[in-house]
Amino acid sequence: MGRPGGGSYSVLQQNMNQHFDVLVIGSGLAGLSTALHLSATHRVAVITKRALLDGSSNWAQGGIAAVLAEGDSYASHVEDTLVAGAGLSDREATEFTVENAPAAIAWLRELGVPFSTADGELHLTREGGHSHRRIVHAADATGAAVQATLVERVKATPNIQVFEHHMLVDLITERHLSGQGGERRCFGAYVLDTVRDEVVTFSARHTVLATGGAGKVYLYTTNPDTATGDGIAAAWRAGCQVANMEFIQFHPTCLYHPHAKSFLITEAVRGEGGILKLPPHLGELGGHRFMPDHDPRAELAPRDVVARAIDFEMKKHGLDCVHLDISHQSPEFLREHFPNILARCAELGIDITKEPIPVVPAAHYTCGGVVTDLEGHTEIAGLYAVGETTCTGLHGANRLASNSLVECMVFAQAAAGAIRAHQAGEPPALPLWDDSRVTDADEMVVISHNWDELRRFMWDYVGIVRTDKRLERAAHRITLLQREIHEFYARFHVTRDLLELRNLVQVADLIVMSAMLRRESRGLHFSRDYPEMLPEAKPTILVPPPR
Repeated sequence: MGRPGGGSYSVLQQNMNQHFDVLVIGSGLAGLSTALHLSATHRVAVITKRALLDGSSNWAQGGIAAVLAEGDSYASHVEDTLVAGAGLSDREATEFTVENAPAAIAWLRELGVPFSTADGELHLTREGGHSHRRIVHAADATGAAVQATLVERVKATPNIQVFEHHMLVDLITERHLSGQGGERRCFGAYVLDTVRDEVVTFSARHTVLATGGAGKVYLYTTNPDTATGDGIAAAWRAGCQVANMEFIQFHPTCLYHPHAKSFLITEAVRGEGGILKLPPHLGELGGHRFMPDHDPRAELAPRDVVARAIDFEMKKHGLDCVHLDISHQSPEFLREHFPNILARCAELGIDITKEPIPVVPAAHYTCGGVVTDLEGHTEIAGLYAVGETTCTGLHGANRLASNSLVECMVFAQAAAGAIRAHQAGEPPALPLWDDSRVTDADEMVVISHNWDELRRFMWDYVGIVRTDKRLERAAHRITLLQREIHEFYARFHVTRDLLELRNLVQVADLIVMSAMLRRESRGLHFSRDYPEMLPEAKPTILVPPPR
């Protein structure tokens, strides 16, 4: 059979095929944790579309939530998560994550992650939505510290082979095997080697999607350029259900500066006393602390509340940004707790020990994704998903701060356990990708133009506050883009830019479809047409059409 719209699959050629016990797609905390947990018993391939440290996990500033302090409890962490999730978090998934979080922290400490300490004990900070101090961190660069440690371990593990600059094209399922029907199963993936500019066939007994979120579908995001929803889009095309895609978390405080791209001001700044104020040029209103006007929890309210409050104040007063002031803390305190933020702001001429930080909301976290159970299973045999790519039920309608990294570790370990317990047979000989009937694109400007158009209308029409009319406009634009991209994909040689655009448009379609189905305002989804929350919380589950 041909690849959709063009090309064909050829006979197996040894030099174009890679075979492993487990194929892990993605090199963030979820992917590398899965690989390390399996390395004693399985040959594991880790593919990552850029370098090992280029994913979202490396950018995570805040920390990892776990019940470790005296006076804290699992019940309290569960309740905080359920409250933040606006009634939509799955209790079983939440309890499973919370109860396994301390062991996940212990595992990272055994690996050598240099977490911040005080008097010989882990230093715990507090973030918005948490009733206790339970955030384990490494200063204000937790993700970087964790990822650096895991990368070092992965590189030293013989049973793990890393393929950098390799991007997922599509999952290989029974549909790719001529004359073979029956059980829906994943046998591996087609992967673009972007250095050699060729598509390689990776066959595996088990395939794990750990490709992160889709923040790059929006014009303004805290995410790295790699966050293009590759795993979500590929799983949907393969036939997996996707849930709760309308719930895109906008981080309230991204640094606003013309020379700073996607620099996040961590939640912990507000947790340690940072105050949100209106800029001084507003006269009598200048310097006004506005969060108490919106929520009794003020700056410690959940992210969706804070982001909407900032959005409201910016639109009300015609502002480009608001101010986050932590200057009342001592310079010594700021150097100890927020060294990277202090240094980056100083590079841009902002002295946070004396003046506030200009901030704006930005797309930050994809709360929905591929539907999985508590062991990472998807609906397709042999296909697992972990991390931000998934919808485990933990986050519900809004992710509680610092629950994401612990979700990565807890479900990575669970998926690894499920894989070890399942004796899967050898995959059949797989057809190779053949693009002999396509040509090199002659107008790459089409891709860049479509990419820019998509991100702008998603920001304008499917952002923090939504309306039916805006969503309808977005859906119309997406339909036009999908036709153009499908034609481009069918006729031309695949490139990373084309594949990422294809995935982003698919994810945008899933977000808009989900948002149009939710006729209420809940958590991260706020609709002017349906401002009230319905009495019963129900997930939005999308089922792909039969193929």
